Amino acid sequence: MNIITLTLNPAFDVHCAAPGFAAGRENAVRLLSRDAGGKGINISRALAACHVPSTAYVVVGEENGADFCRALADGGLSYTALTVPGRIRENITLHTEGLGETRISFPGFAVAADLLAQIEQALLPLADANAVFTLTGSLPQGITAAAIQPLLARLQARGARIVIDSRSFSLPDLIAARPFLIKPNEEEISLYYDKPIKTLADAADAADAIREQGIENVMLSLGAMGAALATPRGRYTCRAPSIKPISTIGAGDSSIAGFLAACLAGGTDEECLRTAIAYGSAACMQEGTLPPAAADVAHLLMMI
Repeated sequence: MNIITLTLNPAFDVHCAAPGFAAGRENAVRLLSRDAGGKGINISRALAACHVPSTAYVVVGEENGADFCRALADGGLSYTALTVPGRIRENITLHTEGLGETRISFPGFAVAADLLAQIEQALLPLADANAVFTLTGSLPQGITAAAIQPLLARLQARGARIVIDSRSFSLPDLIAARPFLIKPNEEEISLYYDKPIKTLADAADAADAIREQGIENVMLSLGAMGAALATPRGRYTCRAPSIKPISTIGAGDSSIAGFLAACLAGGTDEECLRTAIAYGSAACMQEGTLPPAAADVAHLLMMI
């Protein structure tokens, strides 16, 4: 399996310590980290940290794209950048003890419609039965879920599998795309499923109900509780290990990386779910959007 991640609306992830943060006042903060990010980049970074190859395709703004690409190269990622006018956005996370994480997100660049033609030219030669493309994160201004559907269909027509994790896609959009995998979290599932979810069994019911609408695999994350997975072969649940989380940002992206890593290794559905939880939990043990440590993933797999 060749894993290709696609990030159309990347961001610099800025993490700051903000002790005593108070709205409506000037707050002194301390910079913790500034990383080149975006959900697809996070997936590739998590895979690389655990010695699983992937290629990242990312759209960058010409105003600060060089800094972004330099950070990717320094991180050892294999990537291809497509440059557009404008500036890559910043997502700022304020970490305050006792108050959790406060996130401030700026809008990204707008793109012209012909960007999709450039992306198709780059990706179609890579599409075959061994390829998995992840389309994760928000779509940039200028591209809609409907506009990108023909590209996804052409990739699938060549045998490729598609993973989607994007709030830019409604449930009808996802059903139309018929992806290999989606991974809604507890907040997002409320947009797709009209029954309350209080237990992992409830999550398995929801995942299966969505899967029956034409999506091959549905992995539903309930954070510290664990996750449920519905596939054509059955439905599975797995509790998350007990950890002391430092940052939850990027944990969902890491769980997708874990699922694909296990799939690449020929794992069963249960093994794919367990590995997804191990990657996601290990990511929570790192600061900011740092990827999971391979040693932590191995240790957590023994606990699950």
